Amino acid sequence: MPTRRRSPARVLVGVLAVVLVLCCGGAAVGGWALARGGTDTVGQVDFVRPLAVPPLATSRVDGQGRRVFDLLAREGRRDFRGDGRLTRTAGFDGDFLGPTLRAGRGERVVVNVVNRLAEATSVHWHGMHLPARMDGGPHQPIRPGATWSPTWTVDQPAATLWYHPHPHGATEEHVYRGLAGMFIVDDDREAALPLPRRYGVDDVPVIVQDRNFSRSGQFKKTRNMIAGIGVLGDTLLVNGTVGPYLDVTTERVRLRLLNGSTARAYDFGLSDGRPFALIGSDGGLLPRTARVDRVQLSPGERAEIVVDVRPGERVTLRSFPPDLGAGALADRFAGGADRFDVLQLRAAGTLAASPPVPDTLVPLDRLDPASAGQTRRFTLAGRAINGRSMRMDRIDFAATRDTTEVWEVVNSDGAPHNFHVHDVQFQVLSVGGQAPPPALGGWKDTVYLAPQRPVRLILRLTDHSDPNVPYMFHCHLLYHEDAGMMGQFVVVEPGQRAGRPPAPAEHAGHD
Repeated sequence: MPTRRRSPARVLVGVLAVVLVLCCGGAAVGGWALARGGTDTVGQVDFVRPLAVPPLATSRVDGQGRRVFDLLAREGRRDFRGDGRLTRTAGFDGDFLGPTLRAGRGERVVVNVVNRLAEATSVHWHGMHLPARMDGGPHQPIRPGATWSPTWTVDQPAATLWYHPHPHGATEEHVYRGLAGMFIVDDDREAALPLPRRYGVDDVPVIVQDRNFSRSGQFKKTRNMIAGIGVLGDTLLVNGTVGPYLDVTTERVRLRLLNGSTARAYDFGLSDGRPFALIGSDGGLLPRTARVDRVQLSPGERAEIVVDVRPGERVTLRSFPPDLGAGALADRFAGGADRFDVLQLRAAGTLAASPPVPDTLVPLDRLDPASAGQTRRFTLAGRAINGRSMRMDRIDFAATRDTTEVWEVVNSDGAPHNFHVHDVQFQVLSVGGQAPPPALGGWKDTVYLAPQRPVRLILRLTDHSDPNVPYMFHCHLLYHEDAGMMGQFVVVEPGQRAGRPPAPAEHAGHD
């Protein structure tokens, strides 16, 4: 099992620092924070369990030509560490996480979501372009025993998306218990490229989540109140597996990375420093393959990478200390000093041939800031956006259908935040006034916000107007979202005004 590793010298320094805190008060806090070691599982993980690969969800085509999926949200129990202690969990169609839904661009889909939990939940299709009434945000709660059946036409490029609950004020709790899964969109352009695409063989979902366990084996939501970002766990689950390995039988393997954690950021790379091919981000394939040795993901972000392996070797996918840009003290308490061994890749002695990853992937139509009819500014601080915390009965603004907008987003406090927008995929124009790195060069729906580094986004509201049912924009550190760092917008027809959605009776708004 992964453990927290500290050298004797660091332990001694930590003890002395605590004494100083007791004797001298807050003056010693900074020294103690800089001296303490982060969570470090590098070299400490016994990779003894095969990586669980979420099954592809079964589906059927109904009389209207729609692809129909069924999902059952339910309670569960799982022995994660093989020691007989059963952890209370929740999942879709199982005891933890859910199956991978898969559909092609142009297909009409229906998902029948049955809630067998003891409380209301919801299912948000993160990264999906769809009508607000089908979005699965806090305005579409599913009562215990009820079924919700959203339907929409998939109309976006091939991409690695995901789904998770979004109940107002309780998203962190539901996701932490295990309610989440992947949703893969396919299209003809992606299918024409020589990329690995045999699901579970050379095209593998990698859902990374951190957890703390109590002595009795239960999930423990201990918060670091100094960082104020939510729960940072010391044990990684990858597709729900502790200490996983993946048997690789081909020269190249495509990993669909999803940061499914509630608060932690990861900086993924390989243990020997070898470069890999970064081919996709949140909204689909990049225009060109980027050869990189790291890719950093904050909660909710995805990346598709292709790793070359040699016969018989073992190499570890690792998370290095992420660059949170929040200063030494904040980084220490917010996970900026933490390292994890994530997943061991075990190459077979003989590998099936894989074609080289092409340099050119899919064309990207760049949105022109000169065409933007509106520029909006968003400041994230404390537990609010633009000084206002989330209210279910307040629409913050209306955007006009078929228009382009520029959004300038800044994190103005010292804590890490990120920014997620429902319904749309956006392009990143700049980060801190500089051109974005390759990982931000394609379509995105979630982006990390380092303190005091403004991020400029450009997006287009193409369709799905509704003056009364809003989409969300929020920090995807779920503790922050639940505490009120979220707002609502509607897409309206030209000349139309926003309505005022009533707050559901079972939820209280934030003041």
